[in-house]
Amino acid sequence: MSSVNSAGKQAARSPVGRRLGPAYCAHRLLICCLSLALLGLGLSACKPEPLVEPAPASSAAPAADTDRAPATGASDASVMKELARIERGGLVKPVESERDLLALQARVKPGSAELLELLILRSNLAINRRDTASAESHMKLMREWPNPRLAAEAKLAQHVLRARLLAQSGQLELAKKELSDLNSYTAGPTSALRRAYSLLGALQSDTGNADAALLNLHQALKLAEKTGEAWRRVDLLGSLANTYVEAQQLERAEQTINEALREAERDPDTYMLLNVQTMRGIIYAELGKHALAQRAKQEALAHARRSGVEDLLSLALANYADYHLKQGNYTEALRLAEEALPLAMKTQDLSSQAVALANMGLAKIALKRVEEGKRDALAGIAIDAKRGANSGASIGWQELGAYLEKAGDLPGAADAYHRYRKLIDQSLRADTRKAVLEAQARYDDERRAQELELLNRDMNLKAEQLRERDLRLKLWAALGGCVLLSGVLLGLAYQRIRKTNLALASSNAALRVQGERDPLTGLSNRRHFQAAIKRLADQGRLSGTVFLIDIDHFKRINDGYGHAAGDSVLIEIAKRLRSTLRDEDLVVRWGGEEFLIVVDTRDAAYAGTLAQRLLDHIGSEPVSHGGQSIPITASIGFASFPIAPQGLALSWERAIDLVDTVMYMAKAHGRNKAYGIQSIAAEDEANLLLLAAHMEAAWHEGSVQLLALQGPEPVSPPT
Repeated sequence: MSSVNSAGKQAARSPVGRRLGPAYCAHRLLICCLSLALLGLGLSACKPEPLVEPAPASSAAPAADTDRAPATGASDASVMKELARIERGGLVKPVESERDLLALQARVKPGSAELLELLILRSNLAINRRDTASAESHMKLMREWPNPRLAAEAKLAQHVLRARLLAQSGQLELAKKELSDLNSYTAGPTSALRRAYSLLGALQSDTGNADAALLNLHQALKLAEKTGEAWRRVDLLGSLANTYVEAQQLERAEQTINEALREAERDPDTYMLLNVQTMRGIIYAELGKHALAQRAKQEALAHARRSGVEDLLSLALANYADYHLKQGNYTEALRLAEEALPLAMKTQDLSSQAVALANMGLAKIALKRVEEGKRDALAGIAIDAKRGANSGASIGWQELGAYLEKAGDLPGAADAYHRYRKLIDQSLRADTRKAVLEAQARYDDERRAQELELLNRDMNLKAEQLRERDLRLKLWAALGGCVLLSGVLLGLAYQRIRKTNLALASSNAALRVQGERDPLTGLSNRRHFQAAIKRLADQGRLSGTVFLIDIDHFKRINDGYGHAAGDSVLIEIAKRLRSTLRDEDLVVRWGGEEFLIVVDTRDAAYAGTLAQRLLDHIGSEPVSHGGQSIPITASIGFASFPIAPQGLALSWERAIDLVDTVMYMAKAHGRNKAYGIQSIAAEDEANLLLLAAHMEAAWHEGSVQLLALQGPEPVSPPT
């Protein structure tokens, strides 16, 4: 920004010549000055324009709401400012907000952008109080909008409001369809497009599509920043942090929510601080920072009680119950969840009902009321499943499996884990469980591309400066006095440009390597895998042996020892895997606590031997971290492709899904095990996939042959 501008000024400035000595006579100086003046005039006539890049628009303090720039004419900024003030207090003071909007509506011109924005706010208030009739009447006015220049804007506003109504009734997939064509709209004078991107991102996060959610939430954040209203930016940062949590990108989530807190504290209000503290509590609990999590949850609950809004209070209570569950305070967790449930039912808030029921159920299971608790937890999962909230439902199944396993209900735990895996395969792991790490890599790539673009601009500016300097040096050379100096300066300038080019080429090469490595473990990442797998997949069909490794109880490690200890475990596991494998074997950090290995061999005996070696090396010694000794084990699934005995060839995506299935069987059967597919009695791929969908039953019936291996007894830490 400023460097570009300053470089541009340099290009327009005349170079400083060598100072003349006293041996020159006065008439000689006069002749030289006249010559320089005349030649300077001629040179300036043909001199190229200096290359000055336009400065990018600053979003720090925009003078006007560019998200609401009117299609024609000037927007009434004072009305838009008043609408923003009313909107900010709408959730906490809905009655006062509706009254203020009605009073303001009498002053607003018919068919104007201000009236459309006002109706959007009134519709949202009506939806919040579940007054569908009022919301529909406002939407009818939008359908019949008299100003053709705002027809597209009014249509988009209808889609957003319709999507909100559908989401409120639990129809999340239909709500997403209402917002499926946002690329055909551009930002207009109202907030419709920003609301559309924000709502679509939240829906995608709820239904398990975190990478798409991030894209849309970032679009909404850009539009929010253009409004100059910091509280809107805080809301979007909170939504982004929640999506990072769903994707288990906890460090990025922590950075994002702390940025939101700093922004919120500059101009605080109850609702904004409630949202931020709720999200902080969730993130710190996931990171194992329990004292910070408890403080944030307590502050969120205090803000919720202060607001007097029942649905905000029910959600805060349910979230605080979740914190006490993780701390093992099951009686207090049950009390808070039981207080939250009637409030959530009164306000018909399905999301809060699901959370409250799930937490009630888990607390009861931990308190040895297993059957009663299972019914409550299943009821919470059913609410999420019915409304299409796949992310919440999958977490529900995973937690239910863990609590049932701890309570000794192993069949129930195995069933819950299988349902969790099936739901993950159907939604969260669609397109071969495409992780949000890839989406985040795209953002990092964009940022690096911007840095490279700035470098290229700087080089262009320097090249233009060099060109002008060269012309001026030729002028001095023609006057006879600076030939040697001009050569030296020109050589130095070209040498500097050459060094800059070499540094840029080296930087590009380093960025390419960095983009294919996991920054924590140094292993290959998914991007490198997708490039490398081509040599092992002939015409898309995999040939080789695949291992999928998942660290057992990794969440407990994070909760019990801290997030830094979890990182140490991941780094140590990566070292043990590399020491066990050959240089030519492909080792990938697949995401979170999962690792993928592809070995260029189809020897089933070698695959079994290597699986046992991996189990032994991973679980043989605890990991040391800060004086602590952390015992670790892993569950492994593996198979050689093409699949025996028919030699069925699968795409690498299908192959990994198949290995993923037996890896989860290893988990369900007690962990610290490796399950490998030796053969599947299937004549074609369709039959194979059918058997894989019911792998446990097919194994017992003899249609699938599995090799089951046991890991070493985990070494307990010294007492």
